[in-house]
Formats: sequence, structure tokens, C-alpha cells
Amino acid sequence: MSSTTELLKGAAELFPGEVVTQAHVRHLDLPGGAGRFALITLDNGFDHTKPTTIGPQSLANLNAAVDQVEKEAAEGTITGVGVTGKPFIFAVGADLKGVELLKEHKDALAIGKGGHDVFRRLSGLAVPTFAYYNGAAMGGGVEIGLHCSYRTVSSALPAFSLPEVFLGLVPGWGGCALLPNLIGADRAVSVIIENSLNQNRQLKGKQVFELGIADAIFEGADFLEQSLIWTASVLKGEIAVERPEVDRGDAWDQAVARGKAIADSKVHGAAPAAYRALEIIAAAKSGDLGAGFDAEDQALADLIMGGELRSGIYSFNLVQKRAKRPAGAPDKSLARPVTKVGVVGAGLMASQLALLFLRRLEVPVVLTDIDQERVDKGVGYVHAEIEKLLGKGRINQDKANRLKALVSGVLDKAEGFSDADFIIEAVFEEIGVKQKVFAEVEAVAPAHAILATNTSSLSVTEMASKLKHPERVVGFHFFNPVAILPLLEIVRGERTDDASLATAFGVARKLKKTAVLVKDAPAFVVNRILTRFMGEIQNIIDEGTPVETAEKAIEPLGLPMSPLVLLELVGPAIGLHVSETLNRAFPDRFTVSENLAAVVKAGKRGFYVYDSGAPVLDPEVAALLKQGDTVLTEEQVRDRVLDAVAQEIGLMLAEGVVAEPQDIDLCLITGAGWPFHLGGITPYLDREGVSERVNGKPFLAPGVASVPA
Repeated sequence: MSSTTELLKGAAELFPGEVVTQAHVRHLDLPGGAGRFALITLDNGFDHTKPTTIGPQSLANLNAAVDQVEKEAAEGTITGVGVTGKPFIFAVGADLKGVELLKEHKDALAIGKGGHDVFRRLSGLAVPTFAYYNGAAMGGGVEIGLHCSYRTVSSALPAFSLPEVFLGLVPGWGGCALLPNLIGADRAVSVIIENSLNQNRQLKGKQVFELGIADAIFEGADFLEQSLIWTASVLKGEIAVERPEVDRGDAWDQAVARGKAIADSKVHGAAPAAYRALEIIAAAKSGDLGAGFDAEDQALADLIMGGELRSGIYSFNLVQKRAKRPAGAPDKSLARPVTKVGVVGAGLMASQLALLFLRRLEVPVVLTDIDQERVDKGVGYVHAEIEKLLGKGRINQDKANRLKALVSGVLDKAEGFSDADFIIEAVFEEIGVKQKVFAEVEAVAPAHAILATNTSSLSVTEMASKLKHPERVVGFHFFNPVAILPLLEIVRGERTDDASLATAFGVARKLKKTAVLVKDAPAFVVNRILTRFMGEIQNIIDEGTPVETAEKAIEPLGLPMSPLVLLELVGPAIGLHVSETLNRAFPDRFTVSENLAAVVKAGKRGFYVYDSGAPVLDPEVAALLKQGDTVLTEEQVRDRVLDAVAQEIGLMLAEGVVAEPQDIDLCLITGAGWPFHLGGITPYLDREGVSERVNGKPFLAPGVASVPA
């Protein structure tokens, strides 16, 4: 038994639940007399909804297939070897469920070494090898192809990436060493670092070809057939594949420096994966692939045993699995159909909502507001956005015409809402205004219609308290920008019934939103945590710590933006309003900053000016600030802010605002863009000892987002 076989057998024993991928070998005669060809197809036996992954037993199967074709190549009975995938899927990389189970550094090392040992054999065969990227290819799937002599890609390929850095790993089966040597360091940095740290941005087939990763591109309909014709031409010498020479001079070093600047701007040194990947890319300049693969093995093992990766996998599972089965959601069968939607308000938020409902549900959507000019502006916004989609080729002319015809605006709520099934308000955030709107809507809406509120902090129960049928009122809190942030907090009022709630969850699914059930508590989840977080920063500034110190203290978390830049995005007036709401509910923990009130009163849109391109404290804001004389260090600021967040989350869980800590993390990831490597926030608080310090216990059980004991 070979050392590779023994290695993989041992690894497979650690992962009994692997969804095993087979590597089927079949033979065919290439056109034009190019000889007999061996084609390996990777297939886990399921359809495209369960993508092919690669665990230890899957690697062993590929290894056995390579045994066969290696023998045939040595005997001269085949002229080439190809690798492709099942319909719509090439392979989407390592099976993360297996990685979660690893407890020992040596076992993690074996996973990296096993992948390298198998994949490297493809480049060592006595005949040329070809990868045919027929469908989605990620991580280890991409790396299989990088070990081949040639690659083709389908123009219909929807997703291609090396997402490891996004999750807290490095491309560890050849990606860091091979890709820069194939397409140059700068392009490799874009794929491995930049795309990963931009919310795991995917490449399409055309981009894969243009970057030089693939040597040829063919239409999806007859992709494999055309790839085999091309293969025959290559083997017969009719096509010579020419690749640009890789610049191994200063350009390589500049690319690595660019990668470091990207990593610094995104994670501020807080997560190690990007930096480990860049070290390997930097060393790959020598072209010594063996040393590069060894470095990948070591980095992979170190990171697998680290907290960031476990948090990354935890985050991935939240977004991919928990998000699809919301905790506490009523039975789907209780949901009522929605064939028409009403939107109260025609401002920017209301118009964004109208566009979303229109695009996803494709049912009539009607907006109302207090005057015709606002109504026309709201409908005009939706029409303009549809035109943009048409201009980008996202929809055709027929679809654009149909969508435009479905959206309308009226002043009379009775005219607009008498046959609506789902009516959502997006008016001024004041309880009296919202109660008045709902009373008007209830008077004209059908008895079965859901009345939804997009409130960000007000009580849904209080909003419904004066209605005849409060049971049909539900909170439906979107996050801005509506088209980008996936989270939808669905709030159950004290009298909301199951049918209304089930309908709300059904609509959320059709809107392709991540719905989380939330108790009717002040500011719900995201705004409550962010307000406590930002409020503590504001308190620290008010007490005397310089703005720059307070902001810089938070950088190690690697958040998408600093607290005061976030305040600017939200709007200081809205931030002040939410802090006032929470101060009324919890005066012992939530303060209302006099400095923030002064900024709002002065009409300032934020704390910074950007005249130089970078944020600089606005001198006019600086003049408004009244500070004490208590100056904290960055470490003291960070500890105090994290303690406040840990306390608030502990209280929210005790109140039953959500079912579990996992829902808090899912909300922060999908509603506030908090990083995967933090796991949202509770794994980070556990890892740093903050949870224990503040609440006397961790939020999560050992092994949930950490290395199993």
C-alpha cells in the first residue's frame, strides 16, 4: 500500500460521514485520429443541488483513477487524460464538514499533504492532462485543474473562485503556488485575496478565460464536445497554446504589496489567512513548486487548528443551512398566497421595497403617499431601476415592460389596497404616525391581508394595539441598501398569529432574504447590538478619548467600516433616534450623547470630511464636541466596547429576543456585514475570553465554532 493510500485511509477514518465523490474513468476515441483518451468524471451521485465536494475517501477514489490512467499512459494505450464534473458542477472544493471534525495538527497536515500527493500525479503523467471546467468550480475543484497541462471553461459557468481566505484558510492544494506561476502574481492576488475578501466574489466563465486560467472557452450547450475537439487539435499539434511570460521582477513584489494593502484594509491584521497566503505567493516567485506545496501544507494545518477558520466554517453553516430553516418559523402550510402588494410611502426606502417585491414576486405593487408628486417620484424610481436592469442585460424588453405595468401609485388607500394581500408601511419612524397609517389601512384592506411594518426599533405590539385585528400585524425589518443586505428581521408582536407569521416567512423566501424570527423587543437584534456598540464608542469619546483612538481601537475586529463611518451611512439623526428609543427602554445601559445631538442639530451628515480622499475629522464637528478628561488606551477602549456587546447579547438571549446565539451571529453577518472570521461575534467573544469575563460562561458549546476538545 502506497504512503498516499495509507495517508488517505487514516484521514477517511476521521470523517465517517463524508459524502463520497466517485472518479469514473471512461475511454473514448478523440476526433481526427488523435487517439484513445481517458476521461475522469467527478460525481457524488446527487444532482446539481448537492455539489461535488472532496474529502479523504473522494481523494482516494481520484487517486485510484489516476493509478489506472497512469498505467495506461505508461503503456502508451492512451494519448491524454481529461477531468470534468457532473452536469452543472465541476467540484466545489474540500468537504468542510470533515475539516470541522479535526482535532490534531498532524491530521490537518495529512489533509493538505493527501490533496497535494493526489493532484500532483496529474501533472506527472506521461501524457498531457486536461481539465474541463464545465460548471461551478471552487477551492480544491479549481486546484485540480491547475495541476493539469491545459484547461477549458464553459461560458455558462456561473461561479469560479478560490474562497479559502474568505473562510480563514489558504488555497492549500496548489492554488497559492500554481496560480501566480500560471497567470502572474497580480492576477493571482486578485483571485486569491481581493475577491475572497470582497464577500467571496465569484468569477464567470468569460473572466476565467480572460485571466488566462483557462486556455479556451466554449458555449455551455456542447461544451464537452467542443473541448474534446479542441483537445484533439492540441494533441495533434494543430493548436499551440501560448501563454504570456510571467513577470518575475518588481511586478511580483508589487502584487504581493498590493495584496497586503487589501488585507490590511479589510481585516487590519486580525485574521491570519490572507497574510499566510501572501507569504506563499511571495515565495512562489522562485518557481519552486515543491517548496510552495510544503508551505501550503503547513499553513493549511496551522489555520485548520485556529479559531478564525472554525468561526469561518460556523458562519458558512449559518448562512448556508440555518438561514434556510429559520428557528421558530411556523409550518409553511399555514402561509397564505400573496397576489398583490401595497406599499405605504413612496420615499427612497419605500421605493426600494416596491422594486424588490416587484422583481421577486412579479405581482401588482401599488404605492401610496400624501401627495401626487411623491407618488410619481416613487413609481418613477422603480421604472428607472428597471431601465437600468434592461440596460445591463439583466432582463429583456418584454420583462421590463411587464414589470413596469405591474407597478402603480395612487393617493387613495381604498383604491390601492382593497384587494392587496400584503401591505407594508415605510413611513416616518414615529409610533403615532405608524398607528394612524395602520388604522387607515385596516379600514380598507381585505380581512386576510397582512399588515407589515418596516420599523427599525419601535414596538410592533404597540403599533397594532388600537386595531380591530392586531393578530395580522408583523414586523418586517429590512436593512439598507435593501437590494444588497440579505437580512430580514421578522418580528412577532404579542398578538401576531401563526398564519400571518407563516405568510411573512413565505414572502421572505420568495424575496430571497435571510429571515430570522425576533421577539418584539426594542430595536430587535442588529440595531440593538450596533446601538450599544456605537453608544459605548460615543461615551468613550464624550468622556475624553480622542476620536482617532476610539476608532482605531476597533480595527482588529476587521469590521466592514469604523463605527463613525457606519454612523454616517445610517445617518446621525437615525442613530440618535434609535439611541433615544433604547434609552427609554433601558436607561441604565443606553445613553443619549449630547455631542451626537449637537452634530444632528448642526445638520452634519457625519463626523468626517473627505477632501483629501481619506476620512478626516470635520473641524466644525470637532468644534462642537464637549469632552471630559478621561483618556483611554486602544486596548481599554476595545475591552470596554466588547464587554458592553457581550453583556447586551447575554441579556437579549435571557429575554428570548432570538432562539439561540446562532441567530445573533446570523443577523450580524447578513444584516451588518460583520466578518465570517469573527463568526458574527459570539465565537470571537468566546475565543477572547470576553463572554466568560462578562457573563461567567461562553455563548457556544465547545466545538461549535472552535476546535473540538
